[in-house]
Amino acid sequence: MRKVEILQALENLNNALDRLSEAVKTAKTDLEIDGTIQRFEFSFELFWKTLKLVLKYYGVECNNPRSCIKEAFRNGLIDDDEIFLDMLEDRNLTSRIYDKQIANEIFERIKKFYAAKLLETVRKIESKI
Repeated sequence: MRKVEILQALENLNNALDRLSEAVKTAKTDLEIDGTIQRFEFSFELFWKTLKLVLKYYGVECNNPRSCIKEAFRNGLIDDDEIFLDMLEDRNLTSRIYDKQIANEIFERIKKFYAAKLLETVRKIESKI
């Protein structure tokens, strides 16, 4: 694993999180809320795959989102594994089913908790690289 690969992954993740933050601030209509949820889905995907790269750089293997979150917590890259496991559960819900009430509940969690926690954690990871 080369450091430059991690830096590129972090740049891509930051770009996705910027787009997510923009959507969270402006989403009002159902279509905009759906778009925000979609941005959350791909941001979360980039997040766990970036965790996988960083962990591999440190000699730790993980192969799926749940194991990468657990390993990142054990290795001090994330402070709270439970919120990231909640994000994983919500990402799984949004990508497999569509229920307007569930979508609105997940949107509220993205807006109130998830977007900020992702940004905060990426900053922490960047400070360690």
